[in-house]
Amino acid sequence: MITTEDLRFITTIANHRTLADAARALNITPPSVTLRLQHIERKLSIKLIQRPSRVVSLTEEGQLILNKGLAILQGLDELQEQLDENRDEVCGKLKVLAPLGFGNDYVAPLLGKYKVMHPRLDIELDLSDNPIWSTHHKWDIIIYIGDLNDSSLKMITLATNQRFICASPQYIQEMGYPDTPQDLVNHHCITLRENNEDTNLWQFTNITTGKEEVIRINPTLVCNEGRVIKDWAMSDLGVIMRSEWDIQPQINRGQLVRLLPDYSLPNANIVALLSSQEKERSARVSGFISLLKEHLTPVPWK
Repeated sequence: MITTEDLRFITTIANHRTLADAARALNITPPSVTLRLQHIERKLSIKLIQRPSRVVSLTEEGQLILNKGLAILQGLDELQEQLDENRDEVCGKLKVLAPLGFGNDYVAPLLGKYKVMHPRLDIELDLSDNPIWSTHHKWDIIIYIGDLNDSSLKMITLATNQRFICASPQYIQEMGYPDTPQDLVNHHCITLRENNEDTNLWQFTNITTGKEEVIRINPTLVCNEGRVIKDWAMSDLGVIMRSEWDIQPQINRGQLVRLLPDYSLPNANIVALLSSQEKERSARVSGFISLLKEHLTPVPWK
């Protein structure tokens, strides 16, 4: 008979590209993963994954077990959560996915504080600027910044967040101050590659007239890490577009200068994405959402 431990093991296998990746997630050796997988297959008299294959690919029977098993595990987790809530205790496991920079600066410290507040709570934090939406069920909370074109998840806005164009004082002295978005074509531009967005397309709106101007820049420097492009800008290498939460402290200190203040860019609000309605959320999820709101109101980067 299949057990809940078997179901959790199969779910872990299915959520990773290779058995070696699954072994790292389970903190065991790859041979141990293979042996346990073979044991379950012998017990059930079926094959769970296609062989031979470089990547994990479930058989039809494996996919059936995964689909049914997720519902069973979710039901058991919900039952445990209800029992925990009856004791007025936040415990169990909280899984959070957050952007790399914002996650480091704001989410991780708050999760540490939340753990101290609730010692019986286990926390798993994953930091990524390119979330895989097909596996969103793995996470209780997804913190997201940027354009969200389509999502079935419930969204809670945690903080408004403007985008700014800026550069260092030394760069402006050498290259001149752009008066209009079109002037940026003649500047060295630096872009951040994130969330599969078209980051070379900068969309401006004139605050006074409401006229929109769309500029496609040709970046001289590109990186997928926000801190790197901010460091490049402070090293006088070019113009960047960044979120207010990330660059407002440097603007306040004079390390960066905001450009084109008469134009606005599309906001990149900081939101929490959840799969459940408010009345269905566990105490640990609702509690951390409340803690996030508390520490982001008012926003700490002004």
